[in-house]
Amino acid sequence: MPKMIVSIDGVVIKEVQLTKDRTTLGRRPYNDIVIDNLAVSGEHAVLQMTGNEVYLEDLNSTNGTYVNGKAVKKQLLQNSDTVEIGKYKIKYINEAAGPTFEKTMIIKAGTVMPAPPARTDTAAAPAADLSQAKAAIKVLSGAAAGREVPLVKVVTTLGKPGVAVAAITKRPHGFVVAHVEGSSKPTLNGTAIGAEPVTLKNGDLLELAGTQMQFVQA
Repeated sequence: MPKMIVSIDGVVIKEVQLTKDRTTLGRRPYNDIVIDNLAVSGEHAVLQMTGNEVYLEDLNSTNGTYVNGKAVKKQLLQNSDTVEIGKYKIKYINEAAGPTFEKTMIIKAGTVMPAPPARTDTAAAPAADLSQAKAAIKVLSGAAAGREVPLVKVVTTLGKPGVAVAAITKRPHGFVVAHVEGSSKPTLNGTAIGAEPVTLKNGDLLELAGTQMQFVQA
């Protein structure tokens, strides 16, 4: 089921499941997704769902609606698109939609499959059981130092939209991390991560937009 993850300054403030054919977004309290900010119009935009596809349409708002940094009037959303309204960023997640998302993940997975055997020296659990193990990201530096983010979803995004965002994906053989957006690439144990997913192992150190984190798996 598609959903919208609303954040400001990198802090997630709400998640909204898209269950209706028409979901309105704006400042007025009668909207389905209410964003109480003067930069947001009373009736700012509408999300129209047709089957597994979701179209975003701007309702002649004062400050406009942006998708991945570009102003749009009406656009079909793709998984992981970022909608920008004022200072708010709304991440569109639709893991079931699309052939485009699934195909790219399959292609990328194929390119990194040979790598895990070289990195399983510290993994005691059988590969088939890794996805069932409890895992989390511990924040080591910055304002959120000491916070622990459990990796319970299929895809968990980290970082600040527009600056640097990485995604950790749960796979049958464990967890992988990939760079999603932003000019600043995250690093894993000091090595820059590209768009190709890299397998994580317990104790790996991640750095994203100057914030240090550690991947821990029980």
